[in-house]
Amino acid sequence: MGNIESVDGQYEMKHHIMPLKVPMPDPTELEERFAIVLNSMNLPPDKARLLRQYDNEKKWDLICDQERFQVKNPPHTYIQKLRGYLDPRVTRKKFRRRVQESTKVLRELEISLRTNHIGWVREFLNDENRGLDILVEYLSFAQCAIMLDFEGLENGEDFSLDKAKSWSRSIEDLHQNGCNTLVRSARQSVLRYVLASTLPEAIKNSRLVSQKDDVHVCIMCLRAIMNYQYGFNLVMSHAHAVNEIALSLNNKNPRTKALVLELLAAVCLVRGGHEIILSAFDNFKEVCKEKRRFEKLMEYFRSEDGNIDFMVACMQFINIVVHSVEDMNFRVHLQYEFTKLGLDDFLEKSKHTESDKLSVQIQAYLDNVFDVGGLLEDAETKNVALEKVEELEEHLSHVTEKLLDVENETMTKVADLEKQLLHKDKELTAIKETYESTSSQVHTLRRMIQEKDAAFQRHNNIKKQLLELEQQGTIRLRKQPDGDIAIEALGGGGLVGGACVPIPPPPPPPLPGPSPAVILSVGLSAIRIKKPIKTKFHLPVFNWTALKPNQINGTVFNEIDDERVLEELDLEKFEELFKTKAQGPVVDLLCSKSKVPQKAVNKVQLLDANRSKNLAITLRKANKTSEEICKAIQTFDLKALPVDFVECLMRFLPTEAESKLLRQYERERRPLDQLTEEDRFMLLFSKIERLTQRMSIITFVGNFNDNVNMLTPQLNAIIAASASVKSSPKLKKILEIILALGNYMNSSKRGSVYGFKLQSLDLLLDTKSTDRKMTLLHYIALVVKEKYPELTTFYNELHFVDKAAAVSLENVLLDVKELGKGMDLVRRECSLHDHAVLKGFLQTSDTQLDKLQKDSKTAEEAFNNVVLYFGESPKTTPPSVFFPVFVRFIKAHKEAVEENEQRKKQEEAMREKLLAQEAKQHDPKTQKKRQQQQEMIAELRRRQAKDHRPVYEGKDGTIEDIITVLKSVPFTARTAKRGSRFFCDTNLFDESIC
Repeated sequence: MGNIESVDGQYEMKHHIMPLKVPMPDPTELEERFAIVLNSMNLPPDKARLLRQYDNEKKWDLICDQERFQVKNPPHTYIQKLRGYLDPRVTRKKFRRRVQESTKVLRELEISLRTNHIGWVREFLNDENRGLDILVEYLSFAQCAIMLDFEGLENGEDFSLDKAKSWSRSIEDLHQNGCNTLVRSARQSVLRYVLASTLPEAIKNSRLVSQKDDVHVCIMCLRAIMNYQYGFNLVMSHAHAVNEIALSLNNKNPRTKALVLELLAAVCLVRGGHEIILSAFDNFKEVCKEKRRFEKLMEYFRSEDGNIDFMVACMQFINIVVHSVEDMNFRVHLQYEFTKLGLDDFLEKSKHTESDKLSVQIQAYLDNVFDVGGLLEDAETKNVALEKVEELEEHLSHVTEKLLDVENETMTKVADLEKQLLHKDKELTAIKETYESTSSQVHTLRRMIQEKDAAFQRHNNIKKQLLELEQQGTIRLRKQPDGDIAIEALGGGGLVGGACVPIPPPPPPPLPGPSPAVILSVGLSAIRIKKPIKTKFHLPVFNWTALKPNQINGTVFNEIDDERVLEELDLEKFEELFKTKAQGPVVDLLCSKSKVPQKAVNKVQLLDANRSKNLAITLRKANKTSEEICKAIQTFDLKALPVDFVECLMRFLPTEAESKLLRQYERERRPLDQLTEEDRFMLLFSKIERLTQRMSIITFVGNFNDNVNMLTPQLNAIIAASASVKSSPKLKKILEIILALGNYMNSSKRGSVYGFKLQSLDLLLDTKSTDRKMTLLHYIALVVKEKYPELTTFYNELHFVDKAAAVSLENVLLDVKELGKGMDLVRRECSLHDHAVLKGFLQTSDTQLDKLQKDSKTAEEAFNNVVLYFGESPKTTPPSVFFPVFVRFIKAHKEAVEENEQRKKQEEAMREKLLAQEAKQHDPKTQKKRQQQQEMIAELRRRQAKDHRPVYEGKDGTIEDIITVLKSVPFTARTAKRGSRFFCDTNLFDESIC
């Protein structure tokens, strides 16, 4: 590869005696000589960069060490010797003397190609020397006799001559485009030599060479050349180099055949190499007269069962040549090609071989095999599954539609029940009020009777005392003319004096006083003052919007007791989680008022020319004459005129100016036939009495059912959602928990509050714990699960809040009001004229409208009650603001519960892992196994990080590295990436290679 480690001991060099220390030249010359040394060493960029960082002293030492050695033979020495072996003019005796050292020359050449610096290799391969052409020619010459020996000479000399000619053509075709005339002439002389009458002598020379290791060493020389990127590119672009390497499989030496297969397998894994290898085996089939491609290869595979190394290399090559392609169809084709040659049967017999290496390669091939039958079965299963999916999707759509219908029916039933409940509540409230009023009156009457009885009793007592005094002679009673009784006091024996003292009448009954019932109006003095809360740590502030004490009356917060909740919770854990550390910026609540969108009134303003054109288009939609259209309008015949057409026609009601022009035209008694169809229609149209009212009635009647069907579900959603939210005891308990925790957090800074605005629920996610991993909502979800599990599904009590959130109640009420106006218009029309169509409409639709109007009042009342119940104002809080608060809160609560469960599972898994690690730390076998697993994981990560890299990135040594890896790790198709089919094991060679 030409690196630093290969400098010593591997070069065939002679040592020159030099002084121990040569004086260092000036820095400029030093850098120039150092650059020459670096180029000759052909180092990777990272190692060259490391050497450039040396100081001048170390650089000079390196230059001196390199200059002490000199390459023994230049490239042209080896080239001249190889050309001499190919010279056909050499006599057999002289050739026999020369060829005795051919193997030695080739071995020296292989060592030089492998160990000399890259400059020597480039000189060997340059256009002047053309060393690659000479090597390929010599390899072809050496194999000529081998080919004939394999076929045998029993087929006759003509057959041998044909074979020799085919091999000669192979030599002739080498580098047909070459520009070196000397090499070309030498190649032609070889051809003439082979084809001349001296053919037996040439075959004898070739056979003499083939009996040596020259073919094996030639392949090693080509392998050394291909290990350089420059040489690899030359070999791949050579017309016949790879073909000759493939033909070397006909060598009798199993070691040579194994070497060839290892080299060809490595080329397969280089991008673009697979096609070249297949082309080489196509040439092999033509030259060797195979019936099928790879036939000889399989024949050698079966026959060389005693040579394990060759069988391993052959199995490895078959695995790679079949399964390194990306196209699945082509891969199956190659797989079938070997199946037809009997590979599957042979592998079945060899599967239980005693050789571990061969067994691994066989198993690797079997693991990569595409089971076409299984794929077809999977495809059929997939098609069946897709059909089933379509059926299920269709069934799901039907079920969804049915579910929507059921949901609408359920919502209607719930709304009806809620309306009945509201009606019963009203009746119950009226009965309670009547009962309280009657009880008060009865109590007052009883008190009046008691007071009257007491007055009569006093009156009788006074009268009795007066009679007693009269009998004693103390007084005398005398009746006055006006009916009063005069009392005269008697002194001694006669009348002392008289005074008319009227007896006081019994006191009148007192006026009825106030009822003794308890007055429910709660003043500020009646509110129970909350106790201040002392916390152990400083807690973050929960920025809710609090309700004032005088706003609590009649709300849900008047019915809950947050102080009782605090006694049930683990507040120490709460403080530990949420104590302030480095609190983030406080998020203020933005109380933005929601404005009710107003309907935009589209005013159509058309020019006269366009108006006539548009009217013509509209009239063509009806496909009726002007007289038929006007008659249908007069009789309110919706069967003759679709509602959509009437709505379009509403835009063409004649203006005052148009009516005036039409009347003037008619007064002038001009012929109507001269008018256009549009003008004639407008003339008839303008003559209809109360045209605007008639058109409005037709539109109203035609759209009435659609409007009712559209408005009813919206009202039902408002009624059902309002009643369920107000009557939910679980929601009330959730708000109680939130109020308790919020007061606990804010008590030290803001003090306790009695209630909060619903929009404060959105801020539960903004208040986070000390470690910023948990929000207040997550903690509330934990508290609910641990302390109040019955509240976990509180959202099941809140019916249809998502549907109610999408309703604009103000617009719905306006639409209901418009329907009422339209019905009044129909009633007036019926009172003026007898229309059977309108009478029939009133009989069927009057009750529907009455029910719709009642539902609208119920919805408005129910919504106002629930909004007031939660301390909000119906004017500033429409359904599109009120109900989405609960929708968001429900969604956030569900997500918090799910995240709490995930966190709990992770903590339990971590706890179990720590316990297992502590238990295994004392077990040496477990420690060793754990270490192996960690090493395996690290290795897999390195592979995943590097498998996507190209085969070579301007680096040498790739082919050698691939061969080394394939000897250690069998090729698997799963590891071959699309960007590169090079399988890379990071344990076996350095990162810089991959």
